Amino acid sequence: MTTELGLPSPRGGTSRDPARPADPRLVDGFGRVATDLRISLTDRCNLRCTYCMPAEGLDWMPRSEQLTDDELNRLIAVAVHDLGIEELRFTGGEPLLRRGLEEIFSAASALEPRPDISLTTNGIGLARRAEALAASGVNRLNVSMDTLRPERFARITRRDRLSDVIDGMAAAHAAGLSPVKINTVLLRGVNDDEAADLLEFALTHGYQLRFIEQMPLDAQHGWRRTEMITADEILARLEERFVLTPSDEDRGGAPAERFVVNGGPATVGVIASVTRPFCGACDRTRLTADGQVRTCLFATGETDLRAMLRGGATDAEIADVWRDAMWGKKAGHGIDDPGFLQPARPMSAIGG
Repeated sequence: MTTELGLPSPRGGTSRDPARPADPRLVDGFGRVATDLRISLTDRCNLRCTYCMPAEGLDWMPRSEQLTDDELNRLIAVAVHDLGIEELRFTGGEPLLRRGLEEIFSAASALEPRPDISLTTNGIGLARRAEALAASGVNRLNVSMDTLRPERFARITRRDRLSDVIDGMAAAHAAGLSPVKINTVLLRGVNDDEAADLLEFALTHGYQLRFIEQMPLDAQHGWRRTEMITADEILARLEERFVLTPSDEDRGGAPAERFVVNGGPATVGVIASVTRPFCGACDRTRLTADGQVRTCLFATGETDLRAMLRGGATDAEIADVWRDAMWGKKAGHGIDDPGFLQPARPMSAIGG
């Protein structure tokens, strides 16, 4: 059932590791418990960000390989009812491209216990759908935006759509999808002079800004650590204009290290996956749009639940295979290991 390099294997029996505890939750061999499920709804995207994919896009997943709505809803129900998942974050590609999106959210919000539901989007088309998303059960969302300058936005994303993103965030805020969080990647020599301006924008509009270190998940495999803007550099740029104080709130499994801005109450976050890894507190499990469980963004192996669904497996069988997959989760992503290999799937096919 477990596969390497994203290649599915036929359904077969599972041999439970006798060391795995008789715990219904998603426990790994290092004592971590996954309560946060990241769900990719599609690998398709309507932007072509330079740090994610080539200008011509990628070979998108055939529709027949993508989980149907019924299959997806079933796996979500198994995760919540049988495995103790408390939070659902829907991602892509660009999740707003998935047809029937609101119906998927409505089904998830009707589960008992009700999970917390969030969405990560690039904001294209968000303005006209924000109210419907809120009505279907979405609690809050993250919007990816790397610059406040239209010409730079067009350079980074290869699309002239910055105004759509800004309008989408305003509509989401008005619809009660709070807090609206902005995810920003700084690129050396491209937008790294905008850190303070982006924070000023977020503070003015009541949004929460989170900077994310660029990770080795691009389709072109062109990532170079020496070219990445580090957390230390991000903080140094912000401190040219703001006073930052480390937050004393318990971070838990949250990926963002938070800093209080100018005495508060506003904060800014930095997700330093590369230079300040937080793997020891990771509480996430991941499901791709084609039904593969991934224990880590950087995993080189996957576990095929789609084959189980289409092969007649019971919910209990699916849950136990999922537990086995998580039990084998590695201690960390290993980016600093000499033998580190970038995943075969790019970010758009994994989900953030």
